[in-house]
Amino acid sequence: MDKVRCVSERFLVTGGNRLVGEVPVGGAKNSVLKLMAAALLAEGTTVITNCPDILDVPLMADVLRGLGCEVNLDGSTVVITTPAEPKYHADFPAVTQFRASVCVLGPLMARCKRAVVALPGGDAIGSRPLDMHQAGLRLLGAHSEIEHGCVVARADVLTGARIRLDFPSVGATENILMAAVLAEGETIIDNAAREPDIVDLCTMLNQMGAQVHGAGTSTLMIRGVARLSPTTHQVIGDRIVAATWGIAAAMTTGDVRVAGVNPKHLQLVLDKLRAAGARVDLESNGFRVVQAERPRAVNFSTLPFPGFPTDLQPMAIGLAAIADGTSMITENVFEARFRFVEEMIRLGADARTDGHHAVVRGVPRLSSAPVWSSDIRAGAGLVLAGLVADGTTEVHDVYHIDRGYPNFVEQLGALGADIRREGAPEALKGL
Repeated sequence: MDKVRCVSERFLVTGGNRLVGEVPVGGAKNSVLKLMAAALLAEGTTVITNCPDILDVPLMADVLRGLGCEVNLDGSTVVITTPAEPKYHADFPAVTQFRASVCVLGPLMARCKRAVVALPGGDAIGSRPLDMHQAGLRLLGAHSEIEHGCVVARADVLTGARIRLDFPSVGATENILMAAVLAEGETIIDNAAREPDIVDLCTMLNQMGAQVHGAGTSTLMIRGVARLSPTTHQVIGDRIVAATWGIAAAMTTGDVRVAGVNPKHLQLVLDKLRAAGARVDLESNGFRVVQAERPRAVNFSTLPFPGFPTDLQPMAIGLAAIADGTSMITENVFEARFRFVEEMIRLGADARTDGHHAVVRGVPRLSSAPVWSSDIRAGAGLVLAGLVADGTTEVHDVYHIDRGYPNFVEQLGALGADIRREGAPEALKGL
C-alpha cells in the first residue's frame, strides 16, 4: 500500500445506520509483526498464516528484507526465508515508520550477538521508551546504548538471568524472550506481559524448538537452546479489531456477529458491553452483540491484560459519548491517548479530561465535523463516532487506520454503514 496515497485520503461517514450482519476477523496485528520478527531466530523458511491485510505487514517485510531475508506475501500467508548470517543493521527508513519494528532487537541479539536498530516511529499516543528492553538485554550480558538515533547492542555471549520488569511491557517482554531462547542457561522474566499475543509468540517459539514455560502468566521461564528450526504457524484472531466491531454494534443499536477470534481473550470487554445493556452471546470462534436500545453509561479503566485494553480506549469514549448517563474513563497505560478527546469534542461530545481521567456525559446524538486521526485506534474510534452523528463526518489521515484494520471500509459497508474512501481536497494535502 502506498503511504503517500493513503495520507491524502479520507473517509466520509454518514451516520444513522444500524450495523447488522456478520464480520470475519483476521490475524492479530499485535501478534503477526512479532511472529515475523521471530523468523530471524532460525535459518531456513518459516511460514506464517492468517496474516491480516494491513499496511504494517509489508512494512515489516521490508524490515526483514533489509536484514537479508527473502519475504513473500501471498494473500494471508507470509513466507520468510532467513539466511545463515542475517545482517544486524536495521537503521533504514522502513524501521522508523512503525513501533513494532523494534521487535527485531531481541532476535538479532540472539542470532548475531549484536544489533543496530533505529528508534522506531508509529502512533502518537505518548512516551514508550526502550529502557526496559535495554535493561533486560544488559542482564543477559549485553552492552546497550542509544547512539545516533539507534539502539546499539552487542554481547560476546548471552547468559540466562532473572529479570523483573518494572511494568508488564509487551514489547520488552517480547524482546527479552526472543533474546533468551538462544541464551546459555535459564532466564526467568518476572512481571511479564500476559497478553494473548505473548502466548501466541511463545507457542510459535516452542514449535521452533524453544523451551518456554509459563505463557499467559506473569512469570516466563526460558531454558536456552543451541538452535531453533523454522516452522509453520497460524496467527491468532485480532481481539482489538473484534472488539471494535462489538462496540460499533452497541453504539449503533445493532446486531453483529464477529467470527474468527477467541472470546476468552475479550472477557472484560464483553462484560462491559453487557453492562451497557447489550446482549452478548459467546460462540466457539467468536461472539454476537445485540443492542436493543441506547447504551447505558459504563466506567472504563485501561490496564494490561487481562484488564481493559488501552487500544480500545477511543472506542470506549465513543460509546460513552452517546450513552445514557455519565462515564469515567481512566487511562493507565499511555499518557497522550486522550488527544483523541479533542476530536470527539469537534463531533459534539460532552467530554473533559483531567490528567489520566476523562469524564464523558452522553448525548443522544453527535454532530458531523471534519476530524483527524492521530493513531490507528483513534482513527477507528472517530469512524465509529461518525456512525452515530448527524450528517457526514470527514475523517482525515486514514492511513493510520489502514495500519491496523484490513478492508475497514468494505467491512463496515457490508454491515450497513454509509462510508466511503476518497481523496482529500487539495487544500488539505500536505497538512
